[in-house]
Amino acid sequence: MSGRPLAYGLHPLRALLDRDPAAIERLLLVDRERPALADLAATAIERGVTVELRPASTLDRLTQNATHQGALAILSHSPQALDESALEGLLAQIERPLLLVLDEVQDPRNLGACLRSADAAGAHAVIAPRRNSASLTAAAIKTAAGAASTVPFVQVGNLARTLRFLKAAGLRLYGADAGAHTPLYDGDLRGPCALLLGGEAQGLRRLSREHCDGLLAIPMTGAVGSLNVSVAAAVCLFEAVRQRLACPTDPA
Repeated sequence: MSGRPLAYGLHPLRALLDRDPAAIERLLLVDRERPALADLAATAIERGVTVELRPASTLDRLTQNATHQGALAILSHSPQALDESALEGLLAQIERPLLLVLDEVQDPRNLGACLRSADAAGAHAVIAPRRNSASLTAAAIKTAAGAASTVPFVQVGNLARTLRFLKAAGLRLYGADAGAHTPLYDGDLRGPCALLLGGEAQGLRRLSREHCDGLLAIPMTGAVGSLNVSVAAAVCLFEAVRQRLACPTDPA
């Protein structure tokens, strides 16, 4: 099984069984006595997925001791990232896009958490450069808790070119920056827009900042000076949700 794509954890596997059971080649469970695992097994069998019992040590080894909750899927294929052409097609179908752009976020768990927040906020896609960025690994899929199957994840070869494309398509770009003078809550996120967040090490890169229509800061009143990128993404996304609920149509 070395090198095979994996997914694990109860919620991600339920989401896969609901949305794409054909992606699961085999479902490995530590037992079928626990109600949650029994329910998962029943759903898998109903959808034609082979279920096998394996010792917890096997799942520990395959997941490198991640929290698998006693359930692991051997996948026939990994969740696939989309490319630039798919992004163009996606935007053509959306009246008021809300996108999340991750500029060299490298921790797969941060990517997974961002996908989960994007799903909860109703964002239409998450975009990241192919180089120096996390991809849809098993850890990202686990942390996404099902969102890796619901939120389009677009990897692009040239982020600056993609940002120019988004602006030409009518989106406004807002970068999250702790040093910005404009508070997040004063930014106008009601129309078509993309929220840009930088990576764990350096934040937004210079070229990405230069493409932004505005830089916004999350107000921080405590002792810490910054938030984890996935937490910051959630804060920014749900401020956009708040504004859009107050203004259900495009203000433009």
